[in-house]
Amino acid sequence: MKKIKKFIQISCDGGAATGKSTGAKMISKKYNLKFLSSGLLYRYASFLILKNNPINKVRFLKREFKNLNYKKIEKIRLHTPRISDYSAVIAKKNKIRLILKEFQKKFAKKNPNCCIEGRDISTKILPGSDLKFFFKCNLNIAALRRHKELKKIDRKIKYKDVKKSLKIRNIADTKRKNSPLLKHRDSIEIDTGKLNKQAMVAKMSKYVEEIIRKKKHGK
Repeated sequence: MKKIKKFIQISCDGGAATGKSTGAKMISKKYNLKFLSSGLLYRYASFLILKNNPINKVRFLKREFKNLNYKKIEKIRLHTPRISDYSAVIAKKNKIRLILKEFQKKFAKKNPNCCIEGRDISTKILPGSDLKFFFKCNLNIAALRRHKELKKIDRKIKYKDVKKSLKIRNIADTKRKNSPLLKHRDSIEIDTGKLNKQAMVAKMSKYVEEIIRKKKHGK
């Protein structure tokens, strides 16, 4: 684990199951950065709505996210097909996006050394981040990864259903009106379909080290 003397913020974006969460977590651990997954926030919001069925979803989520402890939601099982499907639904709702956007911005302000991953981090949440990564992965490989992950929860889940779900989610994310998944012009592309975890982190680290050197010399 390396300690950074000057603040550094990293944004990681990409479609479903592209490896952005894994990459962001590993780079955060390596450089002692506070980590936040916006996807997990949407999953938690979906979990709360499905569990409580509130009449006014926006008012309900405002209250729940006001003093939310992020560490708390990391311990909840949120990677289920039902939550995944509903996350795609609420991701289209601008009023809900604004609640989660505010939480993410407060997190970044409170933790100037941080790495946040999601789908609109570089374009909406941290447009001024020091380093921007955009993750991509072949759909077949992404589906295999997600299928392996979901089989731990449901052994009967089929690969073809997972692949179909990912394809639908990626189309919805790129086509939605509010904060669509876009590659920022300054983003560095990470193709995880061609890299294992170690190679992925090594590639990301090369750019992080470059930023650290620049900050050290006041550039």
